Amino acid sequence: MVDTLSASEPLEADEAHTPLDLEPKPRTAAIDVDWLGRDLLGTWAERRLAARAKAANPDYQRIPNQTMAEHRARAFGQLRLLVDDGAVLVAFPKELGGGDDHGGNIAGFEELVLADPSLQIKSGVQYGLFGAAVLHLGTTHHHETLLPPIMRFDVPGAFAMTETGHGSDVASIGTTATYDEATEEFVIHTPFRGAWKDYLGNAANDGIAAVVFAKLVTKGVDHGVHAFYVDIRDPETGEFLPGIGGEDDGFKGGLNGIDNGRLHFDHVRVPRRNLLNRYGDVAADGTYSSPIESPGRRFFTMLGTLVQGRVSLDGASAVASKAALAIAIRYGSERRQFNAASDVEEEVLLDYRRHQKRLFTRLAETYAMSYAHERLLTEFDGVFSGRTDTPEAREDLETLAAGLKSLSTWAALDTLQEAREACGGAGFLAENRLTLLRADMDIYATFEGDNTVLLQLVGKRLLGDFAKQFKGASAAQLAQFAAKEFAGRAAAQVGLHQVAQDVRDLGLPATASRALRTTSVQRELLTDRVETMVAEIAGRLRHVPRGDAAKTAKAFNNVQNELIEAARAWAELQQWKALTEAVERMTGETARVMTWVRDLFALTLLERHLAWYLSNGRLSGSRAKVVGSTIERLLVKIRPHALDLVAAFGLEDEHLRAPIASGAEGLRQAEAMAYYEEQRAAGTLPTPEKQAKRG
Repeated sequence: MVDTLSASEPLEADEAHTPLDLEPKPRTAAIDVDWLGRDLLGTWAERRLAARAKAANPDYQRIPNQTMAEHRARAFGQLRLLVDDGAVLVAFPKELGGGDDHGGNIAGFEELVLADPSLQIKSGVQYGLFGAAVLHLGTTHHHETLLPPIMRFDVPGAFAMTETGHGSDVASIGTTATYDEATEEFVIHTPFRGAWKDYLGNAANDGIAAVVFAKLVTKGVDHGVHAFYVDIRDPETGEFLPGIGGEDDGFKGGLNGIDNGRLHFDHVRVPRRNLLNRYGDVAADGTYSSPIESPGRRFFTMLGTLVQGRVSLDGASAVASKAALAIAIRYGSERRQFNAASDVEEEVLLDYRRHQKRLFTRLAETYAMSYAHERLLTEFDGVFSGRTDTPEAREDLETLAAGLKSLSTWAALDTLQEAREACGGAGFLAENRLTLLRADMDIYATFEGDNTVLLQLVGKRLLGDFAKQFKGASAAQLAQFAAKEFAGRAAAQVGLHQVAQDVRDLGLPATASRALRTTSVQRELLTDRVETMVAEIAGRLRHVPRGDAAKTAKAFNNVQNELIEAARAWAELQQWKALTEAVERMTGETARVMTWVRDLFALTLLERHLAWYLSNGRLSGSRAKVVGSTIERLLVKIRPHALDLVAAFGLEDEHLRAPIASGAEGLRQAEAMAYYEEQRAAGTLPTPEKQAKRG
């Protein structure tokens, strides 16, 4: 492999100072679009391509101007098509007709966002939540009796976890399931309005059963949240069963093909066997037992089995970002505005440096998201297939899923908005899909875990790992660590880091720029940010007295913002690592261009957090100054390859379904230029007033 990561190739100094790079000269070599496209498809390429084929089929696609009722009916019918196709069975056990392919199932599922996010999420509710809860929280009896009709979609179901009064704080839900020894039944009850189950897909119209999460109470003891299978509607009439009621959530900001609704229960009785009892069971006499003794660990283990929702949203966000960038970059390469450097031709939008920065930086981020997702999906498949299923691996998976899902869902919303604005008024038209996708994906930042809460979980994991390194350490080891930390902070405070960088750079901006494009320097800066932030937070929490809940809560609240920023920095580092590892296996011009993409992602992160690097003495003034100019030069380098980089996403016109990305704009521009050229040649073009006055 060529040494593309050493930053040995200089970026031409004059590139950042050209007033406007009109029609950048194409390179003699180009990236291998086919190879890069296959690489992006990842391990489960065939599953992705099969799902994209569905997304290209009009039968699966959204009709933009439907009413809510029409959209719901269409999504319901499309789910029937998925059942007939067999795609929904991929993750279920082979003995039940499934494929036992957990990674492939997610890979295919997330591509359905190209057809209609409502279809994707409705499928996710039925199979990734309702069905998956029965699969992963139930035992053999539930698998044999409940799963087959769920898999056939004979029993549409809801996943009743969230309550009006409690969203992310599942441990505090109000719904109870009290065991009655006399009848061997659980009594499901919502004792107050805030305990109503809310925002549930399939609850308003279609669901005839639900997996209900409630606090299991037996013999007067609350054993915490468990899951119960509950019939909620008569399958013949569609009416609620006795003791069950609900409401329609109505029209939403997006995803209106899904019938979200509320459910409440008034002392509804279900058989003892309806408890999904993989992690906790109740005997006929009311005795509770569990293979996991700790209530806290039991709770997190049960919720951890449902991590696939976060994994799939991470991937779907990357797919949506690819679609947005493909639309905006295709359009920007054809659309012309303003005569900046010519009296006869307007400039292509994508040749404006600001247009490049708003789109190419997000293009680099999307590549990082995509490769990080492949790593996440691989870890998920390893755990859920059983190949790597250990408590440590599950904890790692949950942490990575929480961090990446947060960043990618926010990034998708940002990218869709920026792409919309970059396409001007045309981007606002529903026919070009950017606004529709933006509205549908808005809720991705909230469901399957609010992003801010998820990052807090990641931050607590980072603090836990930080503390583990001192467990069992000797006094000498602790003293050595303390001395190292003190030396690092002292060096930052007196500017030794900056001095060392200035010495290495010899005061030359070009040398500083090359340093920032070196893999080792990027790794050091991004890693140091995480480690420093975590160590500082741990230091602030060190003196909090154990056993004092009030003081502990106050102390964590005081560092909450810093903790979430540390978690974000850690997730950004994971994305950078994944992109770097991908680039390292590339060769030739593809490696060369993708190194620029990787560098652009890294430099964008540095620019985003430049205040932190300067205030913490991690970046010298000379290097800080060249962050922006280096980004500018990378934009110019990437410009000739922009269309190839989005072509590698493998999204065709039938996937994008955006007229402005179809080549129509280029034809309009060519027609306009031909018209004016004909007028000039014939001498019939009116003379501009300013020119006439000069003449």
